[in-house]
Amino acid sequence: MTVPTILQVLPALETGGVERGAVQIAGATVRAGWRSVVASAGGAMVRELERAGARHIQLPLDTKNPFAIRRNIERLLHVIDAEGIDLVHARSRAPAWSAWSAAKRRRIPFVTTFHGTYGAGNAFKRLYNSVMVRGEPTIATSEFIARHIIETYKVPVDRLRLIPRGIDLEKFSPERVHAHRMLQLQKDWRLPDGAPVILLPGRLTRWKGQTVLIEALTLLKRTDIICVLAGSDQGRTNYRQELERLVSGQGLQGRVRIVGDCNDMAAAYMLADVVVSASTDPEAFGRVPVEAQAMGRPVIATDHGGARETILPGVTGWLVKPGDATSMAEALADAIDLSTEARLTIAETAIAHARENYDQQTMCDSTLAVYQEALARAGHRQSAA
Repeated sequence: MTVPTILQVLPALETGGVERGAVQIAGATVRAGWRSVVASAGGAMVRELERAGARHIQLPLDTKNPFAIRRNIERLLHVIDAEGIDLVHARSRAPAWSAWSAAKRRRIPFVTTFHGTYGAGNAFKRLYNSVMVRGEPTIATSEFIARHIIETYKVPVDRLRLIPRGIDLEKFSPERVHAHRMLQLQKDWRLPDGAPVILLPGRLTRWKGQTVLIEALTLLKRTDIICVLAGSDQGRTNYRQELERLVSGQGLQGRVRIVGDCNDMAAAYMLADVVVSASTDPEAFGRVPVEAQAMGRPVIATDHGGARETILPGVTGWLVKPGDATSMAEALADAIDLSTEARLTIAETAIAHARENYDQQTMCDSTLAVYQEALARAGHRQSAA
């Protein structure tokens, strides 16, 4: 019996949920006694991937150029042959087209994870997106995404596997965050003692809703709060400058911090009185509300996408109308004014909810089960893990 070798393909290994999921599954694959290979254009998370015991192969998989996508088929064929790949798992559209062709030519299983709605407004976009439902099976990260796949691409239910994303509950655990980490972050962000803190984690891109939150702060008319926007602009300097101008124009200087990426999100959540996910487009899953709940923090999120599945409205947080600064401001006022007793009740319920439903190990076990299913269908004889 042979040890399976799994190849995951994605554009790059910078920050983000897709990248985090790839690293988590790579580590789980190695712990199961299998071999894990990840192909991407590289990035900040390569070192973390390699520490997990996986092999990274740098390829220009971040391109959307049709000719380059075609050339990547040959590159991936070489990887499949050289590494003895038994199954290919694609996590993004452009590399998925190359990976699907290569897997088909080598007659090995092809699995996909459908990470977002991708925008399906015309026939060409739906065709381009359709590679993400060519996995046998295709993994959906939420019930919202599963419904979208069925309705938009007419995929039979029996070809889908629902696997919600999981988080590292050892990392995102209040009792594991020591005070010195919070104090260091408080110093770095220049947070005054005693000021209520509103935290919006997420890369600086328009659909993450930073402008909506800033407008809500204007409507809130409170001078005692601090809002932290934690996330990289990833080269979107124009949007960052727009946010800075909006902050200045609304007279919120000193009350809104744009702090870039945070390397200690567990401590960041502990500093927050309320965590916001203001995405104007539906999140396929949305890690922020789950991580925040695992840390015992009340969450305000927009009422669409994955948030409808991960938040218990009125119990662990609030769901507000997407893009609506007024409803956001009302929820912020409620969250900031919570009594100590109500805050403790929310914390207990939120932590239990996250731990029961969104454990990283459950996600990893379910994904490896999908691999085993696909390999067994292809006749691969696996060694016992």
